[in-house]
Amino acid sequence: FSGTETLFISEVNLLLEHRKAQNENADDDQELSEVFQKTLEYTQRFSRFKNRETIQAVRSRLTQQQNPELHKFEKAQLANLCPDNAEEGRSLIPSLEGRLDDVELQELLDDLQTHRDHQG
Repeated sequence: FSGTETLFISEVNLLLEHRKAQNENADDDQELSEVFQKTLEYTQRFSRFKNRETIQAVRSRLTQQQNPELHKFEKAQLANLCPDNAEEGRSLIPSLEGRLDDVELQELLDDLQTHRDHQG
């Protein structure tokens, strides 16, 4: 899995919503599984970013991060959890300790919050 990308809950939600729409438009009217439905409900509930443009902007911001030592998992967790401040981020994602100083982490979290506040 080292060569794969870690998806945000918001990205998984987009994929599942797309699959649901495909299923609704299909002629054979196949019912979606209970697991699919529960997973969709979960992603709808915990998705922090609601539209494709915002999700792309967040992905871009985390990818262009000047600190390449952030692991893909950490980037996904930052997007999924959206901690309010650097201290909360470090307590929720302990592996961030020593990777970013408080100012860098807070700037990143502020950018994520701005994207959340301004999504359409």
